[in-house]
Amino acid sequence: MALYQQVKDFIARKIQDGSWRAGDRLPSESELVAQFGVSRMTANRALRELSEQGRIVRVAGVGSFVAEDKPQSTLLQIANLASEIRERGHDYRCDVLTVERISATLEIAAALDLRTGESVFHAVCVHREDGVPVQLEDRYVNPRLVPAFARQDFKRLQPSEYLVRNVPFDQVEHVVDAVLPSPEQARALEMDPHQPCLLLTRRTWSRGVPVTMVRCLHPASRYRLGSRFRADGNAAVG
Repeated sequence: MALYQQVKDFIARKIQDGSWRAGDRLPSESELVAQFGVSRMTANRALRELSEQGRIVRVAGVGSFVAEDKPQSTLLQIANLASEIRERGHDYRCDVLTVERISATLEIAAALDLRTGESVFHAVCVHREDGVPVQLEDRYVNPRLVPAFARQDFKRLQPSEYLVRNVPFDQVEHVVDAVLPSPEQARALEMDPHQPCLLLTRRTWSRGVPVTMVRCLHPASRYRLGSRFRADGNAAVG
């Protein structure tokens, strides 16, 4: 095994077995050099790769620390982000940036089975966990099925939760892409525009008619998406 891998595995095992918990300070490069008899370059590579994998956080001039676990949201159903965050004991806030009625572009019209230029609702929100942006929601809604959408107070009930409660849906489509944020998106998410994001694009239908199309942009360093399911395709419980 390569020397840097030995150092890396040692740190990873300590994190995995709970010896070092989130926020704990790790041995410095000098301490790793002395403990394993490796070069500073080797110790640096081990720490760098762990940082790139999101296992640790490195702070220039301060040291390396065990990273917080990234929250995970399900892919098999429509997640209630507010509930997920509060269940973790964290503070949730939704900043509503835009609620408007616009003319559908070709792309949005095709997604919602409307005519190009037809009126659609558009809402943009930033979801925060303990004040930190974890999702930028860019949503388009079919006014034929949800005529009262723009009149809602989304500071009290976020758009996704309002739609789930008031518009029965029977089909959901999820597509996930790895993307870089635009400068505007990076500003809204308070992140480095050169850092990757996970983009979840969701469409829902009610009796064959599209209800909404939403793009949920998550900084990859703060969030992850995943699911556990049985061999029959149903979500695993427990």
